[in-house]
Amino acid sequence: MEQPAENPVVRVDVQDVTLPVPRTVGRIVSRRITIAPGAASGVHIHNGPVVGSIEAGSAVYQVEGEKERLLSPGDVFYEQEAVRIARFDAGPDGVTFLAHFPVDADTDPTIEFP
Repeated sequence: MEQPAENPVVRVDVQDVTLPVPRTVGRIVSRRITIAPGAASGVHIHNGPVVGSIEAGSAVYQVEGEKERLLSPGDVFYEQEAVRIARFDAGPDGVTFLAHFPVDADTDPTIEFP
């Protein structure tokens, strides 16, 4: 019989975000979002922070004023509340990602296109 590994569970921090302004979190809304191949999300802002990870495909991600990054499966991202996201553009195969929105109990996550 095969012996179990000494530690069969391995935990690795892949992202640790400190919010610039602490906020009350009454719930966390998690969404699976799919963007069609080559589609651009457009400049946008959220009413709260967003943390997420790419499941499939790829995206060009850029916070306004910062260098763009190519996100691939397993990569994580953070969008700060009320900060302009210049790009979240799907690659040639599209992109599917999980996005988690910590919000107040009575608030829904929103996106605006200024």
